[in-house]
This record gives sequence, structure tokens and C-alpha cells, in this order.
Amino acid sequence: MTPATDRALERYAEAHTTPLSPDLAALARETELTFDWPQMMSGPVVGRLLGTLVCSLRAELVLEIGTFTGFSAVAMASSLAPGGRLISCEVNVEHAEFARRRIHQAGLDARAEVRLGDALETIAEIDGPIDLVFIDADKQRYIDYYEAVLPKLAEHGLIVADNTLMGSRAMAAFNERVSRDERVVASLLTVRDGVTVIGRAG
Repeated sequence: MTPATDRALERYAEAHTTPLSPDLAALARETELTFDWPQMMSGPVVGRLLGTLVCSLRAELVLEIGTFTGFSAVAMASSLAPGGRLISCEVNVEHAEFARRRIHQAGLDARAEVRLGDALETIAEIDGPIDLVFIDADKQRYIDYYEAVLPKLAEHGLIVADNTLMGSRAMAAFNERVSRDERVVASLLTVRDGVTVIGRAG
């Protein structure tokens, strides 16, 4: 995975973003020491962006598609109002167990859960409305995830898609679909390797 932004610019952004909480900082360190691809973690700038959106939306239900080690799940769950909950979908058993442990250590068991299995099956089980959806999983299936969650999105809810500047054919197809979809308004942000924020049109 090659970041779309210059590394020096990325470091500057990180230095001028609110520092990570102790729980997130420890999770990030353990991810870097334990996993072969720690750059799959959303990172401090995206993590803070997600937390800010959760807080601003006063989100009651957040859906994450792709848990990895739980960094973004902890970032979002920590920002939920009392009574809010987060459902995170993960297909990898090792990742799911690691994330569950870190969620527990952060004291967020009452707010966040990791569901093991195909995300599309989990989406089908959720009635909604969903206030925030974070898509950061199999890039080949981004369009499928998008189409599955859009009907269940709250009136003022948001879909946030990560890695949208990766340059792959799958991401190019997703970007094209979203930019031409009259049901939504979207902004592709040049944060890290691309973050697209999508809301309902009109």
C-alpha cells in the first residue's frame, strides 16, 4: 500500500492533530510490533477525523466494515454518546480476537462489538438507521458495501470510505460510482491515501 500523500506532509498533519489517547497509542504500538502490515491501521489523523464525525453526528449507531486490530473501532466507540453502539465487521479470526481484546482493555465492551463473518450478512441483519458507516475492507467489494448500507443510512448520516486514492481499478470504479450517484453528495479528501465522505443528497 503506497500512501497518496507525501510522508513529510503526513507527519506534519499528525503533529498538528490532537494526540492519541493512551489506549489508542498503546494499540498502535502493539499493532506495529505484532502485524506484518501495520499500515493497514487507519492511523492518528483518520482516527481523529472519525471520532470527530461520530461526536458531531451524535451517532447512536456506527457500522464499521473492516476491523483489522480495532484502532478505528476504539477511536469511534470512545466518541459515542451514552447509549450509542458500534458494530464492527471482520472476516479474519486473528484480527477479530485482537480487536476484541483491545476494545475490552479500553473499557468499551458496552459500546462496541466485533462480528466475525461476511459484512454483507451483518448489514442485512441491521435494521438501521445507521448514523455513520466506515468502509475499510476488501477494496473489490466497496461498491457492494456502499449499495448495501446506503438504504439504511440515517437522514443526516455519513458513509466514510478509506483508501480512495490508492489508484487500484477497484477504487477507481468505486470513486466513479459515488461521484456520479445523484442520491448522494461526496467529497474525496486528500487525507493519507484518500478518505471520501458521503452523505445523502438534498
